[in-house]
Amino acid sequence: MERLILAAEEPSPIAVYPAELVLGLVSFAILFFVLWKFAVPRFEKLYEERTDAIEGGLKRAQEAQEQADRLKKEYEDQLAGLRAEAARIRDDARAEGQQIKAELREEAEQEAARIKARGDEQIAAARAAAERSLRGEVGGLSVQLAERLLREQLADDSRRSATIDSFLADLGETGQRSGAS
Repeated sequence: MERLILAAEEPSPIAVYPAELVLGLVSFAILFFVLWKFAVPRFEKLYEERTDAIEGGLKRAQEAQEQADRLKKEYEDQLAGLRAEAARIRDDARAEGQQIKAELREEAEQEAARIKARGDEQIAAARAAAERSLRGEVGGLSVQLAERLLREQLADDSRRSATIDSFLADLGETGQRSGAS
């Protein structure tokens, strides 16, 4: 019980004293005024600066993204143009290669035709020379053979000349027939 009595004599911890209440309210009002006048504007200013920085950063980031997208599109367009140019150059090179190949083939065919024509001319000239040579030799051999066989009959020069001419004419006709075939 003693405790109860002691507790009753002491002031109540939850009791409000009017002087403390007024002093608390005045202190709160002064603190509120100081904060409202000095701290809140600074906080507002810092808030606006941070908002501007964030919004500006976002805006700058968006502009940078737009610029990067624009540059990417330009590079892609340039790359597409370069690819098209490379394809055109390849096609031109192929076409030029085919043309050069055709020209070389044509030149080779012309050269082969010239070589063949020269060969034919040389063969014809060699044939004519051989024919002339053989005519002379065959004529001489024929005369010798005929003289041996017919010594008595060919003693006369006019007969001998007629026989040689006749033999050569026959030989010419035979050569022409074999040359025609």
